[in-house]
Amino acid sequence: MSGPIRVVLADDHAVMRAGFRMILESEDDILVVGEAGTGAEAVAAVSAHRPDVVCMDVQMPDMDGLEATRRLTSDPAVTASVVIVTTFDRDDYLFQALAAGASGFLLKNAGPEELITAVRVAAAGDALLAPAVTKRVIERFAAAEGTPATATPPGAGVSSPAPPSLPVDLTDRETEVLRLLAAALSNAEIAQELYIGEATVKTHVSNVLQKLGARDRVAAVVYAHRHGLA
Repeated sequence: MSGPIRVVLADDHAVMRAGFRMILESEDDILVVGEAGTGAEAVAAVSAHRPDVVCMDVQMPDMDGLEATRRLTSDPAVTASVVIVTTFDRDDYLFQALAAGASGFLLKNAGPEELITAVRVAAAGDALLAPAVTKRVIERFAAAEGTPATATPPGAGVSSPAPPSLPVDLTDRETEVLRLLAAALSNAEIAQELYIGEATVKTHVSNVLQKLGARDRVAAVVYAHRHGLA
């Protein structure tokens, strides 16, 4: 990015927002450009400040963070990634956050470095792919949408399953990259797996997102699970 990562903080507790601001603005590459105490204020703040990342609480008055996330991610004029930051370690919140289009999920008891990392990762479009809990919930989300059953491991059956039919024109290499994204690999890990440069991986990921019409990597992973690539 050419400038600092622009962040909007949405939380109904002013003390929590002040703490997040202090942590994030201790870094030279992060700038908090707005705050909100309700979901509706969060939507308005994003419209006013055009941030790169929104740190969004779940339980807020007026409109909860999940509904605010849905409104933001469904607006084509909004390019910000949403990181849900909540006190509650609940699968249903994580599930609903991904369904709403969030690109990250963090608990408030996480350390300062984890918050900073989450913002940077979300700004890079690379959020929430590594943790095991994310993979589990993405699989659950995909299953709820009618994903084909997980393929039988090699050697476990007499015949191999038929390759999935993709409704978009991905190249063979792009399909490989999408499959590895679905396995929660980072760009560096994909580069190592395919023996190509990390810059080349970034180009393939960008092409995959564009062809899928996917907002971010999380949406691409969900797509892969839906179409039997996981």
